[in-house]
Amino acid sequence: MSADIVILTGPPGAGKSTVARAVARSQPRAVHLHTDDFWSCIASGAIPPYLPESDAQNQTVMRVISAAAREYAAGGYLAVVDGIVGPWMLRHFRDLVAAGDQGGGSRVHYVVLRPSRDETLRRAQARTAPDALVDEGPVVSLWEQFAELAALESHVIDTSGQDQDETVDAVAATISDGTRLLALAKIPASAR
Repeated sequence: MSADIVILTGPPGAGKSTVARAVARSQPRAVHLHTDDFWSCIASGAIPPYLPESDAQNQTVMRVISAAAREYAAGGYLAVVDGIVGPWMLRHFRDLVAAGDQGGGSRVHYVVLRPSRDETLRRAQARTAPDALVDEGPVVSLWEQFAELAALESHVIDTSGQDQDETVDAVAATISDGTRLLALAKIPASAR
């Protein structure tokens, strides 16, 4: 039987990687698919993924990530995908969602960590990793892309006042109770 897939997303600085790693480690069988690692596999010709001209590259990377998540889940591992996976990229998970909806595959959870704009910027700029996105322009732009999610707004967890443990507990609870399962009807038409 296939295990679940969890897409843990949100703007830079939302705590995705830290929370995803902790959630995966708390499970008996799980993998943490850190999307940044997939972008860093591009040895030459990489375009920063937040730039408009990176779309073709980003679509390729997301196809690879969704395929990896599918295979791990088919092998019985909870697959926690951590990265900036906005509604505009959900088409890469459409077949997985359809199979899960019909009971023939993995259930796909879509969990958006979204602290306030100011908290997101504060957290992003406090990061010290050499490749961390800390520039205000791209951070705010990405936050704005997650600000109004229409049918997917119910998938948001406001983490503004939460510490790491509280956010990990909130994500684990939503996986357990299935409150943020992704349904085909919630995938924006532009992403289908």
